Amino acid sequence: MRKTFFILIVLIQVKLFAQVANNCNCCTQNHSAFDFWVGEWNVINSINGTPAGTSVIEKVEDGCAIREYWTSEQAGYTGTSLNFFNTTTGQWEQLWIDNAGAVLKLKGGRTGNRMILISNPIKGADGKTYINQITWTNNTNGSVRQLWEVLRDGQVSSVAFDGIYTKVEKTKNR
Repeated sequence: MRKTFFILIVLIQVKLFAQVANNCNCCTQNHSAFDFWVGEWNVINSINGTPAGTSVIEKVEDGCAIREYWTSEQAGYTGTSLNFFNTTTGQWEQLWIDNAGAVLKLKGGRTGNRMILISNPIKGADGKTYINQITWTNNTNGSVRQLWEVLRDGQVSSVAFDGIYTKVEKTKNR
């Protein structure tokens, strides 16, 4: 009886371990759609090539979210975003907050080699309504272009940011 009980306990533990080891709630194609942005990056302004900042982007929460840590070339300006695929809505969402207290909420999805996220309509100081649209393009050379456009009446009224992310080259210690 003791031997049977021991074998039963071992089998239950093996089954539980296998379930935990194979439990991957966020291992879907949708959850991987923004993985091209994961990495350690130097960012330049695409218009004039001047440094814009650095960004570290990593998968967190067992691959269920992507967290960005932004440090601008402008002294003292930083920000972070949390990005995730919302299985309830079927969309990607981003929540951005910076050390100046600005908050931006976006949602959308991937189309081809681009992730396109937009905000809900926001009323500006001028009383007009606008929408923020940010597009990340996975370039064939391994870089990522981030284009932040401000739309009014469905047309681009301004560009808030246009940057190129290039991977930081890792050096091996000898």
